[in-house]
Amino acid sequence: MTIAIVGIQGLPNNYGGFETLSEYLVKYLAKDIEFTVYCSSVDLSTSLSMYNGARLKYIPISSHGAKGILYDCVALIDAVKSKFDVILILGFGPGLVMPFLSKKTRARIILNFGGLDWKRDKWGRVARRIIRLSEKLLVGNSALVISDNLKIQDYVFETYHKKSELIAYGGDQVETKPLTGELVEHYPFLKTKYAFIVTRIQSDNNIEMMLNAFIQADKYPFVVVGNWNASNYGQKTKAKYSNIKPVILLDAIYDREILDVLRSNCYIYVHGHSAGGTNPSLCEAMYLELPVFAFASGYNEETTHHQALYFRDSEELKELILNINETHFQEMKKELKVVATQHYCWNVIANQYKDQFLKIVNKQI
Repeated sequence: MTIAIVGIQGLPNNYGGFETLSEYLVKYLAKDIEFTVYCSSVDLSTSLSMYNGARLKYIPISSHGAKGILYDCVALIDAVKSKFDVILILGFGPGLVMPFLSKKTRARIILNFGGLDWKRDKWGRVARRIIRLSEKLLVGNSALVISDNLKIQDYVFETYHKKSELIAYGGDQVETKPLTGELVEHYPFLKTKYAFIVTRIQSDNNIEMMLNAFIQADKYPFVVVGNWNASNYGQKTKAKYSNIKPVILLDAIYDREILDVLRSNCYIYVHGHSAGGTNPSLCEAMYLELPVFAFASGYNEETTHHQALYFRDSEELKELILNINETHFQEMKKELKVVATQHYCWNVIANQYKDQFLKIVNKQI
């Protein structure tokens, strides 16, 4: 069985949710499936020909911003010409190509478009219309749609009258790591109780709302790890908050071992995503048995099975920070760990995807 993955920056993964999904599909399924993963030679610092048994094919276009749509379209067209058994599209990018594909080709396409990207604040009015049109064309022309969250599944059915398969993301790649003297020296906040988040720095992830809440509460350091320099919004926000206590702003950390130390030793994990389905960083926090304060997006409640604590604005988050109940914290940590081990294991998820691939190959759709 030959599978093409279209719509990500590429592998090895150091970027986001779809890249993480691709990494673990390849890890667990490459022994039975021939994967080809489309990658951006502009965005990746490496140029491997193979990764964990998957072939990497490079497109000389950036996968970010407006160019990302062109990148995804070029990758999809190449995948169609290569006649893979199944093409897995991750994201909304190549939607404008879909109407031009033959019925036979569309019968080989599986879509996971993630969250409602057109709702993100970073897009202007025209971009949102294009993204929503792309979403419509992708859902309408794909043989099968995968939703990673019950709220996304409901949206697909209510908006497009199409049933989708519910398959979440995993989180069991993380490990609880002990502190080391070297890291404590480099990150002195590790000696104290601190709140933590790893996130993309964009406004729809409620970055400033969370920063303001911790500044007003002034109770615990709030450590934010993200790609601050990737956008004007990130640069301006970093400049605005860098020298305000108790905020600690760190650039993106791609060394997973260091990241696991910082995450697994935090007192509170904060999650601000508002436009998306099941987010990998939230699943990872649950696996690490961390107490979670999450933005009340609907998606986050479903991901955590309503076992975390939720906030809708800066004031509500401040109240959560100031009124922590240690007994509740201990109970929450255990409950979230149970949810994670039952629902967010990559081995199980990879095999659920394999079942969908086989449906396409065996023409069971």
